[in-house]
Amino acid sequence: MHPVLRLYEDVLSNSEKSALALPPLPRFIFVVHGSASIGAKIFERGEAWQGEGAVTVTPGEGGLTCWRWELSRGDQGSTVAAAPGMTTHEKLTAFLETLPKGELLMRGDSVAFPPGGCAYRHRHQGPGIRCMIEGGIRIDTHGRSTSYGPGGAWYETGPDPVFAQGASDVASRFIRVMILPRAWLGKSSIEYLNEEDKAKPKSQSYKVYADAPIAFAAARK
Repeated sequence: MHPVLRLYEDVLSNSEKSALALPPLPRFIFVVHGSASIGAKIFERGEAWQGEGAVTVTPGEGGLTCWRWELSRGDQGSTVAAAPGMTTHEKLTAFLETLPKGELLMRGDSVAFPPGGCAYRHRHQGPGIRCMIEGGIRIDTHGRSTSYGPGGAWYETGPDPVFAQGASDVASRFIRVMILPRAWLGKSSIEYLNEEDKAKPKSQSYKVYADAPIAFAAARK
């Protein structure tokens, strides 16, 4: 059974009892609204945490909305996440048929486009789930075009070609978590597929929140 990458949206009130205890899994958490104490550190809006061990997420005084990516084996099922004053929603589940072999890393970053910016036809070194945080984007792949606004999530296999077109009238940005071969630690995973595009100026910009080896490969079958 293929490994699974899941994206959840968690909303926690500022109740003293609303702390969320999570079991060990390779995981990335992005703070969309509010703030949170994760481990021994405070994370504000727009900041992110990544790790593999058991962890407790405690909302700040203004509550918390976060996006939570988790990587698990296909036979593990989804994480049962519950706390008083909490709602959770599984936004997207992807079975990673194209997961690279060998040692892996989990990369959490954001990709931003100016109005009208695009990412030329390309592919990546591993699969991942994206989620729009602002603006809009059109994704062309597999002969289909699909548009996403804030909160919209989609999956990219990695090897399948993709063209991305940002909204024409506003800046756009999405948060992305990919599972890559560990050899790509600290390196860009993008590969442009049309020779004429390789030398063109690129409009997208990146912010890396986490780029960390994970022990998941040892548990794969």
